[in-house]
Amino acid sequence: MLPDKDHLTLCFAHAAYRLADRFALRNTGIRHFEVRSYDDLQARLSEADVLVVSGLWKNELIDHAPKLRFIQSISAGTDQFSKPLFTERGIRLASASGVNARAVAEHAIALMLALSRRLLEARDNQHKHHWRGMIGDLSRREDELGGKTVLVVGMGTIGNHFSTLARAFGMTVVGIRRHPEQGANGADSIHAIDALKTLLPQADYVVLTCALTPETEGLVNQAAFAAMKPQARLINVARGRVVDEPALIEAVRGGRIDAAGLDVCVEEPLPASSALWDLPNVLVTPHSAGETRRYEDNVLDLLMDNLDRLWTGGAHQVPPVLLRNQIV
Repeated sequence: MLPDKDHLTLCFAHAAYRLADRFALRNTGIRHFEVRSYDDLQARLSEADVLVVSGLWKNELIDHAPKLRFIQSISAGTDQFSKPLFTERGIRLASASGVNARAVAEHAIALMLALSRRLLEARDNQHKHHWRGMIGDLSRREDELGGKTVLVVGMGTIGNHFSTLARAFGMTVVGIRRHPEQGANGADSIHAIDALKTLLPQADYVVLTCALTPETEGLVNQAAFAAMKPQARLINVARGRVVDEPALIEAVRGGRIDAAGLDVCVEEPLPASSALWDLPNVLVTPHSAGETRRYEDNVLDLLMDNLDRLWTGGAHQVPPVLLRNQIV
């Protein structure tokens, strides 16, 4: 049973986000504290009824949380949480899916524009104080997004926002989703995931906005790269493990595809030894697609909605009250 507002204790756990500062401005009267490291979270978790967390969570922490009844994830991904264990312990879990959908979609567009307008090269030339001349070779010249076909793998909230932006640039959007019968969600056409290999040869851009599931892990592999146009570009704002990273490096090095824009990698932070750092036609951003000055407030809006649902639902409601973005 979740304690009432006057007896509830919230714990915000994140290395960088200013969740407690933003929460204090709401004057809710709810007791709360913030930790910024795993060790501090482990030391103080026993005080918390509700935990707001993502990357600092490890499932062994559950043994340090006798009062814990609800976790609001700060991120859309929840693969770090053991759902069976939460069910067994009676702990509810909700994701933050959708709170940064617009930001991630805009970031995917930014990566596409950076590659098509050769901004990587321009920044390097600026550092060298080098003014590049006009390019006669059409294959090396800047390009336009308009008239291109983009294949979007994952047509949820992010895919929907992205499709709206891509179509505004005059692109044709071909979407893939787990349940195509649920509608195109902004794409010009929609297909099941088993159509990927037949759709890849049509795409000038392949944009990954899907969740990491057993079905999508390693989805973009050597065979997928072999099916893509040599001029195609890959954009990944989903999860690193959706892509076979050694196959990606091989494809970019060998000219099997033209370029890649990556906000996510298999191992994060990206190891210093990774070849991705030094490939001139790869742009890497540090899993920052969802970063926005409004992120904390978006998460807190979701948290307060879910707390209200838990309070109004009662302890013994059958079936239990449905949370926004409910996982458990």
